[in-house]
Amino acid sequence: MKLILPRVSICRMCKWILLILIGFLFVYPFIKLVFLSFQTKQGIGLANYLEIFRDPMTWSTVKNSILVTVNSSILAIVFGGFLAWVCAYTDVRLKNWMQVFVFVPYVIPSYVMTIAWTQFIGPAGLINRWASTMAGHKMIIWDVYGLNGMVLLLALTNYPLVFLITRSVLYRIPRDLELAAKIAGARNIHVFRKIILPMALPGLAGGGLLAFISSLDNFGIPSFLGIPKGISVLSTFIYEQVVGYNSNNFAKAAVLSIILGIIALLGTAVQWFLVRNSKTDQTFSEDRSIRFSFGKYRLIIEIGIWLFFLVTSVFPLLAMIQTALIKAYGLPFTLKNLTWSNFTFILQNNDASQNAIKNSLMLACATALLCVLIGTVFAYWRVKKPTLLAKAMEWAITLPYAIPGMVLSLSLILTWSEPISGWKPGIYGTTWMIFIAYMTRFLVLQIRTSSASILQVGEEVEEAASIHGGRWLTRWKKILVPLYSPGIVTGACLVFLTSLSELTVSSLLWSAGNETIGVVIFNFEQEGSTTYSTAFSTLIVLAILVFIVTGSLVKKFWIRRVKL
Repeated sequence: MKLILPRVSICRMCKWILLILIGFLFVYPFIKLVFLSFQTKQGIGLANYLEIFRDPMTWSTVKNSILVTVNSSILAIVFGGFLAWVCAYTDVRLKNWMQVFVFVPYVIPSYVMTIAWTQFIGPAGLINRWASTMAGHKMIIWDVYGLNGMVLLLALTNYPLVFLITRSVLYRIPRDLELAAKIAGARNIHVFRKIILPMALPGLAGGGLLAFISSLDNFGIPSFLGIPKGISVLSTFIYEQVVGYNSNNFAKAAVLSIILGIIALLGTAVQWFLVRNSKTDQTFSEDRSIRFSFGKYRLIIEIGIWLFFLVTSVFPLLAMIQTALIKAYGLPFTLKNLTWSNFTFILQNNDASQNAIKNSLMLACATALLCVLIGTVFAYWRVKKPTLLAKAMEWAITLPYAIPGMVLSLSLILTWSEPISGWKPGIYGTTWMIFIAYMTRFLVLQIRTSSASILQVGEEVEEAASIHGGRWLTRWKKILVPLYSPGIVTGACLVFLTSLSELTVSSLLWSAGNETIGVVIFNFEQEGSTTYSTAFSTLIVLAILVFIVTGSLVKKFWIRRVKL
């Protein structure tokens, strides 16, 4: 009797293997997290949820989280929306430089900016010391520690997201609509309220949602400004539960992570509600012409904007550098108190900081390299074969980036400590654990930028090369890679910088000998070693600026070479 085997193509088998692999790496950890939240000593039940909901600390933490994220998102929308309108519509000068300064608080890690702000206007900061000297007694004008400081710093960190999306939307609002309204007798304020604001709402709401999610996810700012004052938000509360190393604390942390995820989903629902009737189908080309003139008030507006940049970015960073250069925290900034020893300690005399630099560089390089390879291949397949399976895989890969980093960290701890019952691979507490976390979280950044680059190159380019005899390898080497490279390199730089300075995910996954830069700066600050934390942060800011300038020059050179 002849046995008939089912015919399964190698291609289809590869797709199923890929789907299972993506499901295991990107979705399974969250399923395990949800399962743990219901797991008790007696079996499956709601005991963990009941215990968490009966704890007054839970409600206080949830209230703080909502208060901080909502207020900081509103403030980010105000800052980002106004600056986007100014740069897109008005006649202010030096717009390119303004846009550079807008992104300073975004490219510099939020915990570094927080340290800078504590040195600028903390209790012993530059402003309050100056005020005390002038008053002749101790005087505090404002203290950045606490809820108000958290709201302000989160808003300043996230308003570039609102700016970026809103400016793009404003460029595409048809000028003809505004001209028609003005011809019909509408004043500028009515044009803004009836036409510009409703049509810009998708950008404001989209940017506001990103600011909301980013604020909810942020660990550095609440830990630096909230923990010293005894104020918890969900991200820091989950961290405190996990580092308690009690088995029941993991279940509590899982429940808190579910609550955090639900708040993030509610934020998404509010954003959908706000833009559901907005005119999002405008597909006009960008119009970058000046549409509004400040007239005689232009100079005043320009001075106000540059003062905003100086106060929010430049002065805090200068205050941080000043602290990094003094011999001991609290000494006056005079010539006899200056020293390089804090930088020497970081670079030569401290094992933890040296390990952190080595680990972070290694992790950032490895993550960027692997993301380039996997992300670009996936993006190419996703663009060329937009099937339902490809969309499902992309959704799964996006999931770890869309949810708060603290939730991802806890999910990975639960998964990789024992992925399958009885199998313990032993990577929990190693650098491999952090590497897997970075890969799952940041792969989508590379896919997005590579996809945008691939979409800009028409099908006819590859078809022409194929007709003229170009083989697969030749087409990629001679044509596609040079054309795709600007987007691929941009994505790689984004992944590298984000991995290099990451703190939220690393704070739960690190162990002795596997520290990252963010973790060591966090530990210095928690120990009260402010001169070391500011010195290390100053080095990070300098490294990021050098990297960005070098990357921009290399990108310009490469684009010019491709055009030639």
